[in-house]
Amino acid sequence: MTYYESTDLGKFPEIGKDAPELAKAFFDYYGKVFAEGELTKREKNLIALAVAHAVQCPYCIDAYTGASLESGCSTGEMTEAVHVAAAIKGGSALVHGVQMRKHAERMSM
Repeated sequence: MTYYESTDLGKFPEIGKDAPELAKAFFDYYGKVFAEGELTKREKNLIALAVAHAVQCPYCIDAYTGASLESGCSTGEMTEAVHVAAAIKGGSALVHGVQMRKHAERMSM
């Protein structure tokens, strides 16, 4: 037994059980965000897959792996999207080193 169970993803709509108006607002928004627009569903699925890895959501990784495949993405494209997320996440951690250095310099004065 693990904390994350893949079957829990199917229970996501239950989040509205005690706050139906908030859940409806979220799911309405979510649906609009993922509708075709300036970006295709395929492009949005790749973005979502990359973000899912960056925020480390196993449910989102499962969902958007499937959605990406269903929208015609290859595993090569998906892997490259994950590398983009990793580069951005790694870069954002490293660039915060500037803050550390500034703080260290202030403390050293």
